Amino acid sequence: MYVDPEAAGKGVPSRDVILVSAIITVSLSVTIVLCGICQWCQRKLGKRYKNSLETVGTPDSSRGRSEKKTIKLPPGGKMVNTAPVPGQTQHDESDRKTEPRSSVSDLVNSLTSEMLMLSPGSEDDEGHDSSSRENLGRIQFSVGYNFQESTLTVKIMKAQELPAKDFSGTSDPFVKIYLLPDKKHKLETKVKRKNLNPHWNETFLFEGFPYEKVVQRVLYLQVLDYDRFSRNDPIGEVSIPLNKVDLTQMQTFWKELKPCSDGSGSRGELLLSLCYNPSANSIIVNIIKARNLKAMDIGGTSDPYVKVWLMYKDKRVEKKKTVVMKRCLNPIFNESFIFDIPTEKLRETTIIITVMDKDRLSRNDVIGKIYLSWKSGPGEVKHWKDMIAHPRQAVAQWHQLKA
Repeated sequence: MYVDPEAAGKGVPSRDVILVSAIITVSLSVTIVLCGICQWCQRKLGKRYKNSLETVGTPDSSRGRSEKKTIKLPPGGKMVNTAPVPGQTQHDESDRKTEPRSSVSDLVNSLTSEMLMLSPGSEDDEGHDSSSRENLGRIQFSVGYNFQESTLTVKIMKAQELPAKDFSGTSDPFVKIYLLPDKKHKLETKVKRKNLNPHWNETFLFEGFPYEKVVQRVLYLQVLDYDRFSRNDPIGEVSIPLNKVDLTQMQTFWKELKPCSDGSGSRGELLLSLCYNPSANSIIVNIIKARNLKAMDIGGTSDPYVKVWLMYKDKRVEKKKTVVMKRCLNPIFNESFIFDIPTEKLRETTIIITVMDKDRLSRNDVIGKIYLSWKSGPGEVKHWKDMIAHPRQAVAQWHQLKA
């Protein structure tokens, strides 16, 4: 750096020193002003969305199940649901799974560097594949063939770590069994109420099936959540070609459930952040953006918006919703909502995120849902626990939308 000899002799700062000092002074002033704007926005936001915790209604979450129908197979075989095989343990039903943070404005967005990102593919999420690739649980079953009686035996044993589909943070799972390509005839297990790790131990017999026909079939299992008043929610599926199985003796399998191929597993994803403030007894839910949403309109698009329900002990407490984004399958919302949640009620609290398609002339369609609580699916539980573990920091994560 060049220093003027005369200025140096007189003790006067050089021109470069003066320039650097001026830049530092201006930068500090701008930072102080922006911090003030950020705090003002947060106070305004808090006043706007301040609401007390009070219950206003109770959804009917009871479940029931009608008796099974008698199923007649095409000529060549029949299916029988038998009692559990003697000598095997019975289980009661009681036996029991980066994007930059968006704040109030783009200005605050550019200043926030504390946010923890848990988006798919990021290094921070390494070792947590359930967050980036939805974990639908797994199912245990066995299959074998009796050559003397020409009977295929399929036993549905149990499932583990199923995702929650109900408001209560649990599911009422049952299994449908098909021998594809026949989709008209199926058998079903019993429904296990409020159970994410159900044990069925139910055996099904496909009698009168010649072996040469059996090996041409594909065993297809679909796990669903039973709903009394609406369509059953698909949880996941497993298929196994029987020509790849040694059927001479009963073979037992553990298989990871995959999204159902009927399209129920392709509803899109939503990026949202959670920020827990224990001193203020509040949670800020920031709906950031969605991608690859399922098209619900005839024109091959949707008009999405997001509803956020605060639930306490299966009771609806408070609802917020975003604006509608017209004709968009990859909308950016950037909307934040504050919910007052006392710390002692946190374990009984569920936040339900529902992405809707707005229809002017008919009922709005549900594109997909997310349940956030202590007892949701593995990806949702991880997000919830990360929020608790990092108070006053916005923790963002992508979530697969569920039916």
